[in-house]
Amino acid sequence: MRTVAVVGASLAGLSAARSLRKQGYDGRLVVIGDETHRPYDRPPLSKEFLSGALGETDLALETEDEDLGAQWMLGVRAVGLDRAERALALTDGRHVRADGIVLATGAAARTLPGSEGLAGVHTLRTLDDARALRDELAGGGRLVVIGGGFIGAEVASTAHALGLDVTVVEAAPTPLAGPLGRAMGAVVSGLHTDHGVRLLCGVGVKGLSGERRVDAVLLEDGRSLPADLVVVGVGASPCVEWLQGSGIRLDNGVKCGADGRTSLAGVVAVGDCANWYDPRAGAHRRVEHWTGARERPDAAVATLLAGGAVEPGVPRPPYFWSDQYGVKIQFAGHAAEADSVTVEAGAADDRDVLAVYRRAGHPVAVLGMNQPRLFTRWRKQLGALL
Repeated sequence: MRTVAVVGASLAGLSAARSLRKQGYDGRLVVIGDETHRPYDRPPLSKEFLSGALGETDLALETEDEDLGAQWMLGVRAVGLDRAERALALTDGRHVRADGIVLATGAAARTLPGSEGLAGVHTLRTLDDARALRDELAGGGRLVVIGGGFIGAEVASTAHALGLDVTVVEAAPTPLAGPLGRAMGAVVSGLHTDHGVRLLCGVGVKGLSGERRVDAVLLEDGRSLPADLVVVGVGASPCVEWLQGSGIRLDNGVKCGADGRTSLAGVVAVGDCANWYDPRAGAHRRVEHWTGARERPDAAVATLLAGGAVEPGVPRPPYFWSDQYGVKIQFAGHAAEADSVTVEAGAADDRDVLAVYRRAGHPVAVLGMNQPRLFTRWRKQLGALL
């Protein structure tokens, strides 16, 4: 291959570029990113960066002396892929021809319909998002977080620590039931009420009120929540619309094999935009976690460089973590596969717990709250068992 293009300049894209060089690729390497920033770490955006504990330089993913010999094309987005010409069309009119392509375009935060142009309404996905939200949180006031998932919960925790009056609204009966299951989702989301943050569950949002700036969140049950600020944390959508008609198969992102290969030869996908096949489950899964973006590019790059001739391995069980209200939450595996959950250490009511998820008696997932050592031991066992 003379040229490899990596489309996406966040963690997954940077990891792919590093892996290309590590695995011996010495040709032309082009990295395309729609943001103007060099690669940065996203997890602190809702926590340490938002609170002011970390600055922008602390988020850098590259080391000072790192040189991948890459051509960085930042502040420009890919808008099309011509499979015949093997060329990427960019928003600035340029075209990049490449023998191999790594798709790492990530996902974009979903917005609330009708909130466009209304001041005081935020999503949190990028550094620019975090800058804007951090500036407004400094003014204090009443914050309503729409969505009780991990991003929403972390923002609520950070804002509460900064002294804001915080309310979390979650449409589902139990927050975090998807990733953690109902029982443990209730335990983790109980951190909100433990710290005096209002948690309203089982009610949807009808809309927002305000002329130029938001002043309230309107609920479907008729209630109105006064708000000086609103953060919308209702998930993210994979950034793959630009691939329509390219020959790349799309299904909840870019549909991939267990090694990241796509339906188009010479193209692999990694990170939040990639819907990888999981041989353990016999199904495709799109994993939106830091560890997946860090680890899976190694396998995808090996496949790309070998022309698909390598045997795909089995991806490690997904792992993610969250910090809320001073509690470290860690999870590995798939809660949806479990038919039982047992507490192995600590007490759920104390939010100091190690819980193991099992299917037919075999561990399939593990959750830790302030149990880092025991969790690490179980995570290693889980990886060996699955």
